[in-house]
Amino acid sequence: MALGAHRLEYEVLEGWERLPEGWSFVEVAGVAVDSRDRVYVFNRGDHPVIVFDKEGRFLTAWGEDVFTNAHGIFIDRDDNVYCADNFDHTVRKFTTDGELLMTLGEPNEPANTGFKEGVSPVQYSSGPFNMVTNVATGANGEMFIADGYGNARVHRFSADGQLLASWGQPGSGPGEFNLPHAIAVDRANRVYVADRENSRIQIFSADGALITIWDWVSRPDDLFIDAQENLYIAELGWSTPVPTDRPHFCMMHCPPIGHAPIARVTVCDLDGDIRTQIGGYDPVLPGNFIAPHGLWADSRGDLYVGEVVKASGAIDHFAPLTCHAFQKFIRTG
Repeated sequence: MALGAHRLEYEVLEGWERLPEGWSFVEVAGVAVDSRDRVYVFNRGDHPVIVFDKEGRFLTAWGEDVFTNAHGIFIDRDDNVYCADNFDHTVRKFTTDGELLMTLGEPNEPANTGFKEGVSPVQYSSGPFNMVTNVATGANGEMFIADGYGNARVHRFSADGQLLASWGQPGSGPGEFNLPHAIAVDRANRVYVADRENSRIQIFSADGALITIWDWVSRPDDLFIDAQENLYIAELGWSTPVPTDRPHFCMMHCPPIGHAPIARVTVCDLDGDIRTQIGGYDPVLPGNFIAPHGLWADSRGDLYVGEVVKASGAIDHFAPLTCHAFQKFIRTG
């Protein structure tokens, strides 16, 4: 896929965020921005949701003693905050101050899919949720939820939390999933699913009918659509997909043996024409990545990217990741 004519340009801004003394980010799983350009960093440290104003000044933090494992975050047009917790199999809806409004799923009650982490991949699809990954809202406040590590489905809920439909099953055929890791919904209510271990984005109608498949991405980790309908894609990326017979814990972040990583952020339009690509694999150089996991753009077009790196097995030499867990990029053109 070649770069389109209307190219976007960014430069990294180091030191934008001003954390309280002694605080640090731990595995930034997700990032979201509200209507006032306040930035919510969803991470796996002692303070799961850390909020900054648009100039990077610390405002508040919340979510302590709530989450077992931060994964995905989404903020809707009414500034409701949705957080996916993949270890306790829930999606929670909050106010911007952290007041709990709704919980979807039963905490610590995974759906039965035959999945056993590190032992067996998903054997069959089931209802919500098993290691749920992310959420986005569409028309009328409906929630579309990617149910990924332990399931192979997308679930559609009404605004008041009623399950309306589900689709998908494990596999690599059209409409099937091998780790639906992220999700986004455009103004036409089309649903974009980052089918990560199949290295593709599948696009559906709101009813689950498959529209098209983009197979030019490399292990897409997160998706975000801005007000101009640019689609931002965090690509965990290796030069070939991870084989499906690899142990599940390796599927999270391990490269195939002998292949070089290409971790990056791609920005394209909704026809899939690329407008820019940012970064590349580098554990140290600012503006590059090891494992981009969450992203969002603010009203000015500035981009925020969070990273997660697991200190496990083949990737011990990446950890601990302290230098680029969170980065801001200024849009310059």
